[in-house]
Amino acid sequence: MTPALIPTQNATEPMSLETFMAWDSGTEKLYELIEGEPMPMSDPTADHEDVADELCDLLKRYCSQHQRPFIPKRSKLVFVGERNGKQTTRRADIILFDQAAWEEMKGQSRSAMAYTVPPLIIEVVSTNWRDDYLTKLAEYEAIGVREYWVVDYAARGGMRYIGQPKQPMLSIYAMAENETEYGAPGQFSGSAIIQSPLLPDLSITAEQLFHP
Repeated sequence: MTPALIPTQNATEPMSLETFMAWDSGTEKLYELIEGEPMPMSDPTADHEDVADELCDLLKRYCSQHQRPFIPKRSKLVFVGERNGKQTTRRADIILFDQAAWEEMKGQSRSAMAYTVPPLIIEVVSTNWRDDYLTKLAEYEAIGVREYWVVDYAARGGMRYIGQPKQPMLSIYAMAENETEYGAPGQFSGSAIIQSPLLPDLSITAEQLFHP
């Protein structure tokens, strides 16, 4: 579903990231900044939230047990660039922050978000699946996110992305060292063990991920 546009105070001027981060919509809605305009996000389904929450908890346990220098967080903003003076953020389902970047924000008054490029971003697919497979993929690739996961637990994506017959699919787009583009995605379904270059020995199947 395409969200309605919420105009800024001066419709002729795009909102800056700094202004957006200090802006109060007066509602409980979560927003993204899309080319200088604050855009409300659709409320997720219960299934969507369960999958995202369980995956974030799993990553927290993994990072703790394996002493990985990452901090997984739910529903945080990431700055994805500027076009013609208009800035854009995305509110990702899960962001894996570098521990140093997260610690640097602690004790500060500014809102917590990925001001620098995080190593991993995860999107759980909703009805607007094209955003996850096309728009966000291009945006995260452009800013150099090393690994991007598309968690299509309800097999909503097109056949070109998850095959035929459709089945729940995890697609992992990874960027090799010294590269600026993602290679062909690793895809995992059913009893296949997830293989993440950034998070080796994760030891979980795709099926376990889709049905927490």
